[in-house]
Amino acid sequence: MVMQPAPAASLDLTRYATAPGRRIRVASVLPYLSIHLICLGVIWVGWSWTAIIACAGLFFVRMFVITAFYHRYFSHRTFKTSRAVQFIAAFIGTTTAQRGPIWWAAHHRNHHRHSDHPPDVHSPGLWGLIWSHMGWFLCDDGLKTDWKQVPDWAKVPELVWLERWHLLGPITLAAGSFGAGWALGTFAPALGTSGWQMFVWCFGVSTTLLYHGTFTINSLAHTIGRRRFATSDDSRNSLLLSILTLGEGWHNNHHHCPGTVRQGFYWWEIDPTYYVLRAMRAFGLVWDLRPVPERVYREAREHHTRVREESDRGRRLRREARRALRSTHQSGERERP
Repeated sequence: MVMQPAPAASLDLTRYATAPGRRIRVASVLPYLSIHLICLGVIWVGWSWTAIIACAGLFFVRMFVITAFYHRYFSHRTFKTSRAVQFIAAFIGTTTAQRGPIWWAAHHRNHHRHSDHPPDVHSPGLWGLIWSHMGWFLCDDGLKTDWKQVPDWAKVPELVWLERWHLLGPITLAAGSFGAGWALGTFAPALGTSGWQMFVWCFGVSTTLLYHGTFTINSLAHTIGRRRFATSDDSRNSLLLSILTLGEGWHNNHHHCPGTVRQGFYWWEIDPTYYVLRAMRAFGLVWDLRPVPERVYREAREHHTRVREESDRGRRLRREARRALRSTHQSGERERP
């Protein structure tokens, strides 16, 4: 089902923008910042091909889990799978340090409901590029789970348990990386790695790269690229972002038809996540992959002439909202003694 955004006129942009829940908390920043700081460890631990290959492998495996399961499965239910595969994928997803699948799906469903209209928490058009990229989940509102958006997953006890203990994922990855590096350094010293080296590369570097790769869809996918469909938001299609995120860069396609498992609607739109899901279907791990409806291809032709007009109208509305917000802030500053 396509979620229609609420009318901007019915919401108070200024009141939302200045709400206490949008204040960034130090306690939220420190864990996120610490993973970035771990990357500085490369100065002392150096590198090895073993560490770099493991880092890259963890990046792509976990990016696939985020795109295929956190996004296309938990958020949009675009295919089916067993509870065992569902839980395994959910646990791997927690190792990305992007919290649990229920929190992720709840926020993403809200994003589609209000995309680029208040109260969309990570709209670059409304709140700026930096906030949409990494500020929104560091504030109180961003940390909350809107359970009303996920009544389907709230009934699954193992997912609710994993949501509560989502920190087990990053802890397991951190400990496992160090342990694997120690074992390789002890029993296969020719590989030139160590516990601390694998910890820095596999947990710190891989997770940091994964963070910013994922976050580009919130920020850059609403800023750069081309539009095929005249959606009510600024979502765009980008080959570069699709390569980086295994197919998520066809964002305008996705916002027009979020219910399909495929985000690259044409053969030339590279969508590695979809290809892997098809391979998993061949092995019976997933099934009932929801295809792109035929009507979407007709709509692609019909929307071509409307894209520019709709984009201009949307940008005008958001520009007026930002102007009103700045005016309110300036008025408040003048009233201060």
